Amino acid sequence: QVKVMILTGCEEAGAFSSGGYFSEGILKDIPEKYRKEVNLRDMASKKLCLKFWDFPKPVISVINGFAVGGGFTLPVICSDLVYMAEDAWWALFFVKRAVIPDFATTVLLPFMIGMHKAKELFYFGDRMTAKDAERLGLVNRVLPKDKLMPYARKQALRLIPPKGPSLSIKLMKKTIHTYFRTIIEAQLDLENKKWSKTIQSKDFGESLKALKEKRDPTFIGR
Repeated sequence: QVKVMILTGCEEAGAFSSGGYFSEGILKDIPEKYRKEVNLRDMASKKLCLKFWDFPKPVISVINGFAVGGGFTLPVICSDLVYMAEDAWWALFFVKRAVIPDFATTVLLPFMIGMHKAKELFYFGDRMTAKDAERLGLVNRVLPKDKLMPYARKQALRLIPPKGPSLSIKLMKKTIHTYFRTIIEAQLDLENKKWSKTIQSKDFGESLKALKEKRDPTFIGR
């Protein structure tokens, strides 16, 4: 019965999403002979992403606070429209944990904002302000926080009867998404394969140790 989906974060936490959490013991409970075959991200990445990509109804992401890691990549894969609070910010912190981005962002983000800018965000993991995100075309509109959800709800009502022809909009979305479906599925498989490799690296272990010790990591490139 859902006509439009609006995704937002916990207002009290001041965050849209802080992304995934890692610990030094992430693989310790898995027998060593199986660790090379482990793909810890498949359930949280490929299946979830394809469900979102195939979801026929409009999805609006309301970024009401900071959005880190998966909090950045989830709106990219799942959103039809994105509205962001003036004081909110985004960051792709994957590089700081010595892993790679997920949710097919490695193909979608270069398509959306250009190869060089996407690589800059991937390689450095710097913060992006709401205005920067809007300028790059990642956000439809930036608003004061108190006006954010009312505006999103107003726009949502424009997508469904009596104000919006929901069947037409549904078919528009399906037509646009069908072209990218095979590409995204293949990219998710590739991301999962590379992600599984990075979590077995010494750099990944060092990043977790540094996080626990509250210091900058010292990477060695393997």
